[in-house]
This record gives sequence, structure tokens and C-alpha cells, in this order.
Amino acid sequence: METTQAPPREELVRRASELVPLLQRNAAWGEENRRLADETVEALTDAGILKMRVPTRYGGYESDMRTVVEVVSELARGDGSASWTAAVWAISAWMVGLFPDEVQDEIFADPDVRVSGILSPSALAVPTDGGVVVNGAWKFNSGSQQSQWNTNAAVRPTPDGGFEPVMIAVPLSDLTVVDDWHTAGLRGTGSVTTVAKDVFVPEARVLPMVPVLMGQHRSVANADSPIYRAPFMPTACATVSAPALGLAKAAKEAFFERLPGRKITYTNYENQSEAPITHLQVAEATIKIDEAQFHAYRAADLVDTKGPTGEPWTLEERARIRLDLGAVCQRAKEAVDILNTASGGSSIYTSVPIQRIERDIQTINLHAILHPNTNLELYGRVVCGLEPNTVYI
Repeated sequence: METTQAPPREELVRRASELVPLLQRNAAWGEENRRLADETVEALTDAGILKMRVPTRYGGYESDMRTVVEVVSELARGDGSASWTAAVWAISAWMVGLFPDEVQDEIFADPDVRVSGILSPSALAVPTDGGVVVNGAWKFNSGSQQSQWNTNAAVRPTPDGGFEPVMIAVPLSDLTVVDDWHTAGLRGTGSVTTVAKDVFVPEARVLPMVPVLMGQHRSVANADSPIYRAPFMPTACATVSAPALGLAKAAKEAFFERLPGRKITYTNYENQSEAPITHLQVAEATIKIDEAQFHAYRAADLVDTKGPTGEPWTLEERARIRLDLGAVCQRAKEAVDILNTASGGSSIYTSVPIQRIERDIQTINLHAILHPNTNLELYGRVVCGLEPNTVYI
């Protein structure tokens, strides 16, 4: 295999920035049809966005975390759904790199392969000769209808009568799609439910989840790669902070695009830009966006700093990544809320982007892994000397 020379961060961010007008143009179609437009998926593919977390030996880039965060957040300036789906594809492609090399050979035979995934173990994997038989369903399976593979979680019975969580790699063609994605936000992600009914998964495509969460994997070829020395949750959390950050930036841009010539109805302000309340609103929103960016970049930089050295992660560091993720979502939502409030009654029309941005950021903040309250409480528990109340850290 020929190793790829990955484009530098600046080049990938530039490519993402150039996609923003196309993503903005296709966002309404994605909302209406509850999945990304084919043109959007093709553009992401052509720009190499989907290769960021694919090993270089398969034609990927093995981009560092800061690059992923900057690129994915840039996509959210155009469309939150496209950004979220790209984030899921990035995490899931990275997850494939934890499987044995022969599994990677199968999945990455196409370097532009799209892999989606679910971390919640909502299926049962029963051992059988040569692997497991899986039955169950995974809700919120973002981008799955436009993916070729899934990396999903299940539970497998253990000899002592208990269960252990595992990750499985399964072709989407082996699953049934339930078209149930009728939501208020992130509608274009197509996060439908997928169902496994008596699906056989070979043993090579089954990974115990606890070692994965601790940063252990079964790939020989990726053993020395810095991006695969990071634990799963810091990697995933840093990645999904990016759509929230980008949506906050999108809200600011959308607000200022409509500001010239707007008045404040039922007041003497013929130009909203002259009202002191507007000055306070945009300044406060800007501060919150800056704070969100600080936390997103701090999380990414910690992943990148510890990856090359292989230095063990402390529990406090793992919890702080969750704290940073919660802070990004919290501050981004606060910024969007301010700008949405300042946008006036005419902003409720579906043709005005900020109403979609508001619904998307609200949806992100309700996600179980991204919810600010959950993440802040988790960090507080750890620094106060208590055990974390989750293995997802």
C-alpha cells in the first residue's frame, strides 16, 4: 500500500471553508428530506474531509485532533447537520482503526468509505461458532443511510452470567433501516434507527469495549500512530464539540448578514445597528463564542499533546475533556440564543437560517454525551474525590 502525504491543516480548513456556500444552499433540502443531499456528500468526499481519520496506508490523512475540530467546525458555518454527520463519520472511521488489521483491510478497501456508529449498547451479541449473532436496534444512527459500515455497541454474555459491552463492525446492508427521524433539529443528519435481526458478526469484528475506552486496540499497523494512542472518549468528545462551535459562528454570521437596514419594530430605531441593546447582544455573543472556541481547542490540543508521547491519561484529564465538551455546548447555545432573540419576528421563516441554527444547537445540547449538566457534574465528582458515575470517560 502507498502511504498518503496528508494535506496540512490550513489546506483542509480552506477546503472546508470553500464548501460553506454549497452547504448553506443544500441545508434546506436536507431538512426537508431528513438526510444530507447527495451533492453535499460528494463535496465532502471530493474535498478529502472523510479521509481525516483514515490511516495513511489506505489513502487517508490521519489528521490530528485540532485539524479535525477546525475543519468540522468550519462545516457547521454552512450546515449543522453536515458538520455533525462529518463528525460521526470521523469518529467511526477512527474506531475502525482499533479493529484487527484484516478488518481494516476489508472496510478501508475504499478510502472514501463512510462509517457511522453508535456507542449505546442497545443490542445483544450471543456467542456462536466463529463470532456472535446480534439482535437489537440502535436509535440516533446519524448518517447511516449514506454509510457502508456501522461500528455499533452491544452486550455479550460472559461465562459468569453477566454481560460485557462490545463494539462490532457490521455492513449497513446487514441491517434494517427504520425511517423514524422526524425531529426538531439536526434533521439533515438522517439519524434513523437501524435494526439487527440474527446478524452474524465474525469474531475479528468484535471488540471488548472497556479496553477500547482505555485506549487499547488490536491493530498492529496502527500501534505507533499518534492518533490511535488516545482513549476513545477524549477522542470522540473533542470531535463532537466542533459542530456546536461552528453553529455559534454561523449564528453570528447570519445575524450580521441581515442586520443592515433592519429596524426594531414598534420603536424609533430605524436601524437596529444603532440600538445600544444590539451592541450589548453582539458583544456578549462574541465573548461566548470565544469561550466555546477556547474549550474546543483546549480539548483537541490535550488529545494531540498526549498522543505522540503515549503518556497515560489521568482520570481528571479524562473528566476535563468531558467538561470542555459541556462548556463548548453551553456557551455556543448561549451565544445562539442571544443572536436568535435579537433577530426579530421575521427570523421565524424557514428561509432565514438562524431559526435552523437555533434548533440544531438545542438538539446538540440535549445529546446524552454532550449535555452540559451531565458533563459539568461528572468533572465536579472527580475533582471532589468521588468515583465517576459512568464508564464513558
